[in-house]
Amino acid sequence: MSELDPFMRLGVALAIGLMVGLERGWRTRGTEDNSRAAGLRTFGISGLMGGVCGVLVPNLGPLFVGLAFLAFTAVFGGFFWLEARQNRVFSATSVVAGMLTFLLGVLAAAGDIQLAIAAAVVMTVLLALREPLHRWVASVTWEEIRAALILLVMSFLLLPMLPNRALDPWGAVNLYEVWLLAIMIALISFAGYVAVRLFGDRLGIIVTAAAGGLASSTATTLTFARLGREAPGAENLLAGGILISGMVMLLRVGVIAVALNNALLGLLWQPLLAAALVMAAAALAMIYAPHRSHAAQPGPHLTISNPLVLGASLKLAGLIALVMLAATLVQRAYGDMGVLIVAAASGIADVDAITISMARMNDGLALAAQAILLAVTVNTVSKAVIAAWVGGVAVGSRVALASLAALLAGAGVFSLLVAG
Repeated sequence: MSELDPFMRLGVALAIGLMVGLERGWRTRGTEDNSRAAGLRTFGISGLMGGVCGVLVPNLGPLFVGLAFLAFTAVFGGFFWLEARQNRVFSATSVVAGMLTFLLGVLAAAGDIQLAIAAAVVMTVLLALREPLHRWVASVTWEEIRAALILLVMSFLLLPMLPNRALDPWGAVNLYEVWLLAIMIALISFAGYVAVRLFGDRLGIIVTAAAGGLASSTATTLTFARLGREAPGAENLLAGGILISGMVMLLRVGVIAVALNNALLGLLWQPLLAAALVMAAAALAMIYAPHRSHAAQPGPHLTISNPLVLGASLKLAGLIALVMLAATLVQRAYGDMGVLIVAAASGIADVDAITISMARMNDGLALAAQAILLAVTVNTVSKAVIAAWVGGVAVGSRVALASLAALLAGAGVFSLLVAG
């Protein structure tokens, strides 16, 4: 340890206290001087005091730090108790912040200085976000709290209990992997749910369609197509929304596949990106084209059910396991053609299960990429059919033509990759 190291650590301890004190002092800046228990100077000194105690640990031992912390907490908490009695405002936040500031000063002086800085930044951010966090808590529903609890149970209680090995004779289904993948897909879908929950439909078709595509592009297609039949004159706008959700689906498939098997990056990212860019260009052209009675048309209302419910998670896990088993058995019986048949059948309703199944393949990367792209193709065609059936020819023709152009672009790029 250099001679300057203790001074640097004490400086960090002081800086931690000043950072917290700045936030606390700014929040109570309207309070009259000498009428508040602690502000910028007090928190700064608290961090420095913790740093001094940390420097003295080698000479006086850790017991000294414990006793100093108890004395500091008693004095600090006592002054806040007097302030609370006078102002009739009861909150333990500043007391806890002061205690943590002291401990982080000790950590900066006697332990991991980077950890102390990181913890101080997190604490200050949490203190500064008081109003947004309170508003968020007030807006949370019981269903969302239950969903979070279910996710915690799925991740930290059920997942460790599952055997991390294949249970079937063919080595196709590993329950631990299946459940872990179901959690991952549910989280991705939940991101879309949260986006819709926070932004709603008032921010326009693009945000709604993008969030819907992250959660369920099929549900988004159904919603927008139904609106297209009910709102004449908004066909371009709603068809553009359907294409945006399809573009997000393409990117989502690529992210999931590459996250599970980065060897697929070279075969998938260019075809998927080419198709996504074509969809995005067509969607933006439609959305920003002149619309008849545009101002009179209501914004789309997209309702996405909370994906973090036990029933949906069990269905998703079961579908993933079924596709994994079917792909393995069909490949054994019919070879590569059987895998492509399973991919095409699976893509009618869902692309995530076949994507996960194919990404887990250790051999045959070209076959895995072909199966994923085939499932994406079938899924895209099925949504074009849904758009035409539910939304009518005006919406369906726009979606179909743009989807066809996107699929041709992706197929052309993939053909060049394979030929090369």
